[in-house]
Amino acid sequence: QVQVVESGGGLVQPGGSLRLSCAASGSIISIYAMGWYRQAPGKQRELVAILTSGGSTNYADSVKGRFTISGDNAENTVFLQMNSLKSEDTAVYYCYVDLRGLSYWGQGTQVTVSS
Repeated sequence: QVQVVESGGGLVQPGGSLRLSCAASGSIISIYAMGWYRQAPGKQRELVAILTSGGSTNYADSVKGRFTISGDNAENTVFLQMNSLKSEDTAVYYCYVDLRGLSYWGQGTQVTVSS
């Protein structure tokens, strides 16, 4: 079993910042990638950012230049620094772990951007 736990969501004003954290634990042999997806009300879940174990990153166009993904392979953790937040960033953010064929999701953490 693999457990994926996110933290760091909350309420922030437009233009503000938040940092999300995610830790994976349990029966983990090798992680190929970790990352973040989000789902806003009435919309499909979408990719926000992915970080591979080799250090490659991929970002959604809507967050490029504002969000930064980082991680620690040894600790099986991934972080998402979110700056210049906009109301359209409001969503539940889910951590994603790819174990080379098996994928796991966290429960999600709410991010609300509102004045």
